[in-house]
Amino acid sequence: MKNTICSAVALMCGLAAATAAHAQTSVQIYGIVDSGVAHTTNVNSAGDSITKIPSLTSSFPSRIGFRGTEDLGNGLQAFFVLENGLALDTGVAQQGGRIFGRNANVGLKGAWGTLTLGRQQNMTYISGLKTDVLGPHLFAIGSIDGYLPNARTDNAIGYLGNVGGFVLGATWSFGRDASAAGGPAATNCPGEVGGNSKACRQVTGLIGYETKAWGLNTSWDQLRGNTGAAGGLTSSINTDVRRTVNGYLMLGPTKLGAGVIARETNANPATGFSESNLFYFGASHPFGPFVVDAQVARRDTKNSDNDVDMLVARLTYALSKRTFVYGAVGRMDNDGVSAVALDAGGTVGAGLAQNGAMVGLRHHF
Repeated sequence: MKNTICSAVALMCGLAAATAAHAQTSVQIYGIVDSGVAHTTNVNSAGDSITKIPSLTSSFPSRIGFRGTEDLGNGLQAFFVLENGLALDTGVAQQGGRIFGRNANVGLKGAWGTLTLGRQQNMTYISGLKTDVLGPHLFAIGSIDGYLPNARTDNAIGYLGNVGGFVLGATWSFGRDASAAGGPAATNCPGEVGGNSKACRQVTGLIGYETKAWGLNTSWDQLRGNTGAAGGLTSSINTDVRRTVNGYLMLGPTKLGAGVIARETNANPATGFSESNLFYFGASHPFGPFVVDAQVARRDTKNSDNDVDMLVARLTYALSKRTFVYGAVGRMDNDGVSAVALDAGGTVGAGLAQNGAMVGLRHHF
């Protein structure tokens, strides 16, 4: 009987310990499934139009993610994030074909901030989160600069902290992009080269101040190149630098957001040197289950007539807390021989204006 009682007590203690450990750890599966139908004009020099289901999704990029945390005590947590991006028209992986291209990292979080190791969003991405009212929409400033919604970094160490409203963050990458699939999310610059610590290195930084009523931040981002890298950054002496200033203001339920992205590219002689400023201003306002967003943007390329102007408006209706329908219209004006498409990843005839309209459905889980 004594042995039976002792065994029962030991079993109960073991179950209690297991329950306590389980209570301190959580793993979440989450995602967004978003697609629509888009129609755009002047997709080539002949002025033809096209109607399609876009692979780059419509209002929010489709994804499935796994997020876990463990309470380590004294306010310290361990965490991980594994997040896959997918094209809903074909089901293929986005971000250069990576399995977890949106995020693949592990880290520690405390009152002092968050320390992250792995593929992660860098400070250029974070700097615009609260100021770009359209976000990674198919018609948005990501159409003008495809790097902005894809500002993630491989092989990176990151820090982000908020103390009394002051925000400070930085990332350091030993090799910014290990994918060779091409495009703004994959530029073939893996880095981590012996004898050349600058090869494919990337450094980003952010400083700002945030409240519920308003916020302002500035960021800096330097990409270095190496042999075979895209965008003319074929040597570690070649750089692509973006400096941003971003701000938001809440007027009751209405949000105003604006920013400027100054870019300076020192590429190889074949690609050359270029400078540009991308300005944007937007507003967002809810009307019951409806939300209206609108944004104007202009890219001014120095010493060039190839400027771009964009105007987009979007209406979203909440069918529930998780499911939304939306529609959007937009226009992109290309000056000179500029050929920036209204829809991210699309095409337009050089120097032509492009109009577009779309409708879509988004579900969160």
